[in-house]
Amino acid sequence: MDKNVGFVSFRLAGTDGVSLEAKKWAEIFGRNNCRSFFLGGEIDTPPEVSMTAPLFHFQEPEVREVYEQCFGQSVRHRALTQKIHEHRSKIKDALYEFINRFKIDILIPQNAITIPLNVPLGMALTEVIAETGINTIAHHHDFFWERKRFLVNCVWDYLNSCYPPHLPNIHHVVINTSGQNQLALRTGISSTLIPNVMDFETPAPGIDDYNRDVRQALGVSEDELLILQPTRVVQRKGIEHAIELVARLGRKAALVISHASGDEGYEYQQRIEEYAELLKIRAIFVQDIIGDVRGTTPDGRKVYSLADVYPHADLVTYPSIFEGFGNAFLETVYHRKPVMVNNYSIYSHDIKPKGFKVIEMDDFISSETVEHTKRIIDSKDLRDEMAEINYSLATQYFSYRNLDAKLWHIARNFYGLTEGGHIG
Repeated sequence: MDKNVGFVSFRLAGTDGVSLEAKKWAEIFGRNNCRSFFLGGEIDTPPEVSMTAPLFHFQEPEVREVYEQCFGQSVRHRALTQKIHEHRSKIKDALYEFINRFKIDILIPQNAITIPLNVPLGMALTEVIAETGINTIAHHHDFFWERKRFLVNCVWDYLNSCYPPHLPNIHHVVINTSGQNQLALRTGISSTLIPNVMDFETPAPGIDDYNRDVRQALGVSEDELLILQPTRVVQRKGIEHAIELVARLGRKAALVISHASGDEGYEYQQRIEEYAELLKIRAIFVQDIIGDVRGTTPDGRKVYSLADVYPHADLVTYPSIFEGFGNAFLETVYHRKPVMVNNYSIYSHDIKPKGFKVIEMDDFISSETVEHTKRIIDSKDLRDEMAEINYSLATQYFSYRNLDAKLWHIARNFYGLTEGGHIG
């Protein structure tokens, strides 16, 4: 199938879950003779396939100002309505320019008609999809009803019509069964379940000449456990549980936290730093030398990707309270590392029943969790067994092969394709 695919979001850059999954989808489309193009407020894809529009980004000052007036109050002033429609009109122009410039056949909004970080963008996408009849795959990661900060607002009319819109030319995709059930219950919209994936058919690269010195760069000695928390420092990641686990192990260890808090404030990071100091745990925040790709800092130090750090980890902690799916879990399995994971709802329903072998906690660190962790750390045989079982299950359920098959099914609905077993 020879089609042009257009990905649209607030940003398509960095290592957030939406950007990562969009690029995986683009890779699958590329393997099947389709060309992918990208539109957002921040883009890190090649310029020849990209278009940037500042009003798409939720961090743009004008967009942020509108957002803050939309939520936390129940009455909308006329001036806000006018500003919303001004933005909607400008964003529509950018969407039409993108579709026409790159001759887009399939439009893929990535979370942009799912979570209302930019209400005018959701409105503009809804109108353009309705006006053009363009084949659309709406990829939903986080619905607004899952976050309490969106539930007091003065834009219910827009949320009910655009998040997501119920239009005949949109095929809706969700990443977990809870989202699928709630979408159907709340809106009557049916959807396809496509969980997050990784390329398990291609083994992880492991240690090479570039990343061989990661421990030294992080300041972790060879006789010290490197325990990796591969997430941003935000409250729903439950990082205080990782600190408690490290403290209760009674081993020489460092907790390496890979990413900064980003756009969600620094209060929680301060709390984590204070808690680590209280429990006398060495927590290392390394966002200055961990990037999306390898590179160099302004002062000449090496920048490593997260994939460079995983091979050196003795244990990965993933004590999240809530996740839309769990990219860090799949990454840990991909790099064949043992993982301590909280039994958060999506893990409990969509991942755990597959049979994965993990060190589990259930909202708090128990003595059993601590003892299980010690057994895994002390036994290479147990670690290897865990790694092999998990890798095999992930290849079966969460691989690129699965994504290819699901996208083929959607394309067949659009175009009535009858040949082959994948998009091509």
